[in-house]
Amino acid sequence: MPGIEIKKYVVRLSAEERRTLEAIVRKGTHPASEVLKAQILLKADISEVGEGWADKRIVAAFSISLTTVHRTRQRLVEEGFDAVLRRKPRERPSIARIFDGEKEARLITLACSEPPAGHARWSLRLLEEKVVELGIVERASDNTIGRTLKKTFSNRA
Repeated sequence: MPGIEIKKYVVRLSAEERRTLEAIVRKGTHPASEVLKAQILLKADISEVGEGWADKRIVAAFSISLTTVHRTRQRLVEEGFDAVLRRKPRERPSIARIFDGEKEARLITLACSEPPAGHARWSLRLLEEKVVELGIVERASDNTIGRTLKKTFSNRA
């Protein structure tokens, strides 16, 4: 039949899921991507209280791509309600960590040790030079050292 779209991923929300999505859309405390996904799901819902909009109508209403609507539907069906609203975690970071657990522990031990002669305390630049000299890492910037120590709440005050 012309004009009828057959959906591979059908959105059928429960009353509780609808309430959750409506709250996300109403309250301005959620990330824009989460609000958009909530709007897509509410419009695509074919339950008794849903509007059951066609994908093309959703695309036009929110100025988004057809792929975004399709992926949102697919993620709901394949991964579940909670997963569809969250961003997918990266499988692996774009840049490998310089300090793994062991190297991080060695850095903290070094930062907590006595500073070199002539210095009252360890500076980030001194730590940067020393971790390379000791072979803990091949190279690291003082910014990386600072972020690593800050992450672990290390403070020699």
